[in-house]
Amino acid sequence: MRDLILGMGRRARAASRGLIKLSTAQKNEILHAMAQEILAEQDAILTANVGDVQRAEHDGLNAALLDRLRLNAKSLESIAAAIENVAALPDPVGEVLAKWTRPNGLRLRKVRVPIGVIAIIYESRPNVTSDAAALCFKTGNATILRGGSDAIESNRAIAGSLQRGGERAGLPAYSIQFIDFTDHESVDHLAAMDDYIDLIIPRGGHALIDRVVRASRMPVLKHYHGICHVYVHSAADFDMAAQIILNGKCQKPGVCNAVETLLVDRGIAKYLYPKLAELLRVRGVEIRGDVEVLSHWPGAKPATEEDWRTVTGLEEAVAHINGYGSHHTDAIVTSDEAAARTFLHEVDSAVVLWNASTRFNDGGEFGFGAEIGISTDKLHARGPMALAELCSYKYVVTGKGHVRA
Repeated sequence: MRDLILGMGRRARAASRGLIKLSTAQKNEILHAMAQEILAEQDAILTANVGDVQRAEHDGLNAALLDRLRLNAKSLESIAAAIENVAALPDPVGEVLAKWTRPNGLRLRKVRVPIGVIAIIYESRPNVTSDAAALCFKTGNATILRGGSDAIESNRAIAGSLQRGGERAGLPAYSIQFIDFTDHESVDHLAAMDDYIDLIIPRGGHALIDRVVRASRMPVLKHYHGICHVYVHSAADFDMAAQIILNGKCQKPGVCNAVETLLVDRGIAKYLYPKLAELLRVRGVEIRGDVEVLSHWPGAKPATEEDWRTVTGLEEAVAHINGYGSHHTDAIVTSDEAAARTFLHEVDSAVVLWNASTRFNDGGEFGFGAEIGISTDKLHARGPMALAELCSYKYVVTGKGHVRA
């Protein structure tokens, strides 16, 4: 297995040298061909997916994960449309981030360039195969994909379509490679290939991410699950707060930017809780809280230290979020601008919001067009990772025979 994956790394490195030669027009033409091939091979992809779903049902996979695994004609149309959308996005490669001239006449430019070779390890969702491949390709990066066992047949079929469609339109061979076995040993081999892989991105549960972080000899961009907070300040509009909480928790409960923890200023708790109680109860949301929450919220369950800590006011709310959160997405609801600005300045998270749902932490909602994940790291990318975050940069220096004294 080690030699097989090592060979993939070598081929990916060679492919990355060819990718950098492609123009934006050539890349877009290849992306269009990939999207068309997904639709042309719809029957084969859906047949592969049926096998994955049947096996997952037999193994007892829960309903939420089954829903993320299952494909149909409409979802394949969405996958193809997402690839077309990537083609329509501006190409960041070659963008001049800054330029200046030194007193001696030396001219400098800071220019976006591909990272090189990116390995992506992910679980369950077949659309990640196409999303990751398209985004990495648009930015001139060769990709090695390693999906989870639940979606192995679906991922293999989608990756094959992308490769075949792309290569007919000029995609350099081995630009997109898929590891079509799911032995955990393959993760360790990938993580050790720093000679050929420049960046590794794990998308999945904490166990997967921790394994990759411990084993990797190259930079890792982590896509941790969100422990996202909404803090309702004493100056909040109750109706606004209720809608933001409901949207953050109930619009799509299983995603990383859904609300996990609600913090309420002690002074308004007894007024806000009754308003929220029925709205959340009918949506099946379980409430856990401290003694004070239990006294105002019929049906709430006692919280453990892992769930909760009582807070009084803005300062304690900020401390709670910085101490208990995952630095993903956190929001404040208030009409007090000074309190909001303190929260936005002091909460150490990738995305902070004022009077808006945590569900807006998303590449599409930010206007990026697409994302490969939401990073909770601080280097080299943070928050929604779109095309720009899949690039590095280099300095291009132009002289006229300059030599240093």
